[in-house]
Formats: sequence, structure tokens, C-alpha cells
Amino acid sequence: MKIYNTLTRKKEEFVPLEEGKVRMYVCGPTVYNLIHIGNARPMIVFDTVRRYLEHKGYEVNYVSNFTDVDDKIIKKANEEGVDPSVISQRYIKEAQKDMADLNVREATHHPKATEEIGGMIQMIQTLIDKGHAYEVNGTVYFKTRSFKDYGKLSKKNIDDLEAGHRDIKVTGEEGKKDPLDFVLWKPKKEGEPSWPSPWGDGRPGWHIECSEMSKKYLGDQIDIHAGGEDLIFPHHENEIAQSEACNGKEFARYWMHNGFLNIDNVKMSKSLGNFFTVREIGEKYDLQVLRFFMLSAHYRSPLNFSGELMAAAKNSLERILTAVDRLRNLKGQERPLNEEENTQLQALDLLCQKFDKAMDDDFNTADAIAAIFEMVKLANIQAQPESAQDFVNKVLDTIVKYCDILGIITDKKEEMLDEDVEALIQERQAARKAKNFARADEIRQMLLEKGIILEDTREGVKWKRA
Repeated sequence: MKIYNTLTRKKEEFVPLEEGKVRMYVCGPTVYNLIHIGNARPMIVFDTVRRYLEHKGYEVNYVSNFTDVDDKIIKKANEEGVDPSVISQRYIKEAQKDMADLNVREATHHPKATEEIGGMIQMIQTLIDKGHAYEVNGTVYFKTRSFKDYGKLSKKNIDDLEAGHRDIKVTGEEGKKDPLDFVLWKPKKEGEPSWPSPWGDGRPGWHIECSEMSKKYLGDQIDIHAGGEDLIFPHHENEIAQSEACNGKEFARYWMHNGFLNIDNVKMSKSLGNFFTVREIGEKYDLQVLRFFMLSAHYRSPLNFSGELMAAAKNSLERILTAVDRLRNLKGQERPLNEEENTQLQALDLLCQKFDKAMDDDFNTADAIAAIFEMVKLANIQAQPESAQDFVNKVLDTIVKYCDILGIITDKKEEMLDEDVEALIQERQAARKAKNFARADEIRQMLLEKGIILEDTREGVKWKRA
């Protein structure tokens, strides 16, 4: 199996630190709002990587954090007049719901930054003791030039950064020995959460959080560190510097980064009004369609999101689900397999190998999906009422298994009858009239899960099938 390593800029044979085991860390979301579809891409991509590694027989320790202390969380908490923990806990729950709806499996560990402060303080103290960090008026900085390999992941030259690139220079920080030094610990500000430390009350910098959580749950060295390509610099670069300076050994063997997601060929941003949460997309499409769409391109390629492409993904996924549904309802013959059926199962086995070959080549999910479509074609042609039941079952089990490796759920949702939809809408209206909004929301969600989208208008409730 080969993985494209951002560190070396080439595909490398995957050799884990410990035979049969994989230690993998994926940077998770900052929880101040509902996750957007840009957040969803690394979640889906690296969940699929994990599933495939497990398919190959590896035991995967998969760690993905929640950043639950951050300027954006504090800002939102101040706007709402609540404690920042109220905001972070709310949006951790919402993120977990969206991840479940995307069929992203729970990580082995989902550490929260606020629960790991003690370890971060220890790590910062070690960096000070080793001469890689220093304290000025309650702020602790990492001494960037003390780490000779700084820039090895992003391929940025430290002298170029000094000469004019202002990527990591922060204004208004008095007492810094070098403009390239970055914050490990920041002193308390009025109205912000803080924790006691040897340098005074304060909170950690963003970069140290992931270094410490990775160290605690996976050890000083890990196999795979992953995230979106926007994290390469400065976040992952700084993680390498502080982890390797602290632990005295290579931090991660393989660095994986997914490409950006654009909306109608334009970068997603709130100011352009092309910013979509997973929840909003879930009101228009089954989120399995979003997952399928994300996997239809190679994870390192930029991905363009549009209504047309999502419609195409929906149709493609429907072909697979329809084929699986047909196989589940197909009653074959109770007899031994004949020669032709055995030949077809050999052809099916070759398609399984084709799937594995695609995934072994840096997790090429696009080609893996193409192999599944060939399985579907074989099923549609070869599996018939006159086929042996064992042949039908084998074809069905194989397609379901390989879809599951990609996290594609093959259970087809039963379509609701129009009169059942109307009856639930009436019940929802009655619940709203009685101010039982919890029941009204429950009915809306129930209908959404069945692919029914409600729209409240002045003329009344309108509905359509997703």
C-alpha cells in the first residue's frame, strides 16, 4: 500500500511503526457553530482511510480532537451571554450528530482540549527546560529558530519568512525575541476562560493542543497525521516543531492532506453567501449522497461542489442501492453453483482485487467506486431468478462489504406513502398549535430521515421528496 506523504512530496510504501497496528491522528473541528461541508471532507476521507486500513487487517487507534477553547468560541459565548463551555458542548453534540448522519464512525478517542490542559502545561515546561521556549510577562513562546528543521513540511524557508513573508508574524506581541516565534501559552484576559500554570493563569495556544493530545493517546511517534491542506502551515508545521523538540524523535511518519472544497468553482466563504453547513445540505439531500460525492474524487484533488454534481452523485448512488435492493429481494434456486456461476464469482473476485488495488494506490476512492459499479453491472446481468441462491447471496454480500469499506450504507430507505406524509404533517401542525415544539421538530426530523423535506410557507406547509 502506498500513501502520498506531504512531508516528502511523493508516494511511499506504508510501513507502520508497529506491525499490524496503525496510530492515526486527524485534526478535528473548532466547535463554535454547525460544521460546514468543508469540515465534512476530511471527516469522510479519513474515516474511509481508517475503514480501509481495518479491511487490510490493521488495528487502528484513531484519534480526532475537538478544539473546545478558542477565540471564536469565546466571541460567540459573549454574544449569547453564556459560558464558553455552553457553546462548545452544544456544538460538539451537533457535530457528533452530523458525523453520525454522514456515517463517520466514532474515533477511538475524541479528546477535548479543555480536558487535556495539564498535559499541555507539562509539554510547554519541557520545551522551556530544553531551551526551545521562553516566557515573557505570562506569555510562553516557542523559539522557532531553535528547531533546525522548521519548514520541512510546508517547504517554507525560514529566512524567506523573516525577509518579508508575514505568514506567522503577529503584531502587538511585545517581548518576542524573534518575530517568527509562536505562542504556546497566553495570559488570561478579562471575561475569558483560564487555567492556572507556572506562568500565571491563561490558556494554551492552538498548536500545542494537538501535539499534546496526539502524544497522550498515541505516544511520542505516530504513523499517520492527517487534516485539510489549509492546516499544513502554520498548524502542522508548528506541531512538528514543538513535538519533535519536546520528544526528541520524528513525530509522524506519513502526513496526509485533503484538497480544498470549492462551491460552483469559487472558494467557500460566508461573505460570498456560498457557505453551507452539513445540516443545510441534509435538508436537500440524504447525507449519504454527500459522502458518495466526496469520495467520487481523489482526496488530494480540489473538489467542486454544485447542485448538478450532487444530482449526478444522487443518481449514481441510486444505481448501487437499487441493485442491492433487487439482490435482497431476489429468490434464487436452491441448488449447487454451476460452472458459469463459479466463473462469474472468479470475475467478481477480480473486481474485489481491482478495488483493493485502487485503494492501495493512495486511497483512490474514485477508481474504487468504479470497481463497485462493475460489480453492480455483473449483478444486474448475472443474478437472475434462475441463478443459484448461494450465487445471489455471494454477489450481494460482496457489494455490501465493499460499499461498507467506503462507508456507503446500502439499506434503501422505504418510500413513505403520500397519505402517511400528510398525516404526519397534520400531527406536526397540531403539535405546533399546542406549542409542543419538541414533537413538531421530531416529526420534521422523522420525515427528513425518510427523504421528505418540509417547507413552511404563508400558504401552509409544502413538501417534496429529496
